[in-house]
Amino acid sequence: MNRTRIDLLPIQEAVATASPSAWRDGLVAARDADTITVALLGGTVAVLATRAAPAVGEPVAVHLVAEVVALGPAWYSARPVVS
Repeated sequence: MNRTRIDLLPIQEAVATASPSAWRDGLVAARDADTITVALLGGTVAVLATRAAPAVGEPVAVHLVAEVVALGPAWYSARPVVS
């Protein structure tokens, strides 16, 4: 598959590819300089540090185990923010 990888380590891609059932769909609820807040369709919220810059309301897919966010065909590293 053709996809763009941004700040993604090979191990992140390997984990995300090997465990496709761990992807979760969501909508971007907020975006700051280096973080996005994603309202996952399962009812939880994920705050992620990432270089991805989706618009508020844009759909994304999140792989929390691999720490990846997919925005269209682009995969970005996305580390959970611990508050």
